[in-house]
Amino acid sequence: MTLTRFVSKSAFRNKRRSILTVLSITFSLLLLTVMMTVWHRFYLDKGDAQSAQRLITRHRVSLTQSMPVYYREKMRTVPGVVAVAPTQWFGGLYKDEKPENFFAQFGTDPAEIFTVMTDFKIPEDQLAAWQHDQAGCVVDSELAKKFGWKIGDRIILKGTIFPVNLELTIRGIFVAPQPSITVYFNQKYVEEAVSFAKGRSGTFNILADSPEDVPKVAAGVDAMFRNSPEPTKTESEKAFQLSFINSMGNVKAFILSICFAVVFATLLVSANTMAMSIRERTREVAVLKTLGFTRQSILKLYIGEAVLVALTGGALGCLLAAGLVIALANAPGMGFFFLGMRVTTPTFLLAIFVSAMVGLLSAIVPAYHAAKLDIVEGLRYIG
Repeated sequence: MTLTRFVSKSAFRNKRRSILTVLSITFSLLLLTVMMTVWHRFYLDKGDAQSAQRLITRHRVSLTQSMPVYYREKMRTVPGVVAVAPTQWFGGLYKDEKPENFFAQFGTDPAEIFTVMTDFKIPEDQLAAWQHDQAGCVVDSELAKKFGWKIGDRIILKGTIFPVNLELTIRGIFVAPQPSITVYFNQKYVEEAVSFAKGRSGTFNILADSPEDVPKVAAGVDAMFRNSPEPTKTESEKAFQLSFINSMGNVKAFILSICFAVVFATLLVSANTMAMSIRERTREVAVLKTLGFTRQSILKLYIGEAVLVALTGGALGCLLAAGLVIALANAPGMGFFFLGMRVTTPTFLLAIFVSAMVGLLSAIVPAYHAAKLDIVEGLRYIG
């Protein structure tokens, strides 16, 4: 029997304890993998090349404050700006207030929004049809699939922020690199129905000439309106998205603290299991030494058992985490938070590495003491 075969047989000798340990590590690695996936999506993923060229300008005081729409023409004069499209959050209700019926709704300029959103693809004939219909809209392909929408269907959005109900006809379906769960309509529809919406915009989407020009454009736009009654704050699209996350508090520290707590708790569980297992097999260690096993062989044996158990739990946890993230992305009320999120290969490999290190660290001390055990003392041990 090879040492590898011996390790695999011995690791699950006490089936109940081994299964409970695997389940404990599985749950811990599931939580750790989900947290690392969230961390990667929020703080490490820079998005595609097109999104890296985009900026969003909002009111410096608050996102709830709007700005004059004529800011748009002044922004065009800033060096490095290619296109500018105003956007206004509508926040209406579709059907009812159930989370599964929630999606983003923006009033915008049909002539320029897809010039800014260069990675959003829509057939030219559908875009032209939308541009010629003030009561028309375009919808995300995944959103259309979810509700069974098709070209020509009518949808009604009940106004909550603006006192108007929008009766929109779907004129186009666009494909985004990541599901955006968004409906775009012509902002003039709202402006003609609500007087205080005329000439105002909640945000401006800006396309820069290159990713390198983004900081320069942001500084130029904000400098232009610094002394105006309604100053602006311009940031990259990624930074704008993170501002929503940061509004909930120090999410970065929260995620890190959970990750460290999970690793520490998993290490304690695994260490306790290995200490019990090795202590119960003291006489066995003495017998193995009698048969010619060296200290190094015994050390490898027990460390291998711990790593195998930890890797089994880690692999199961990672697989379950991948399924959980997909489920959360499609769950009512959670899709917007987990939008486009998935467990990446680097995250999976990192989680597996963590589980292997937990197995190694939990076994190295008791395994070392077992390897040093005197044969006579081991044979006399009663426990």
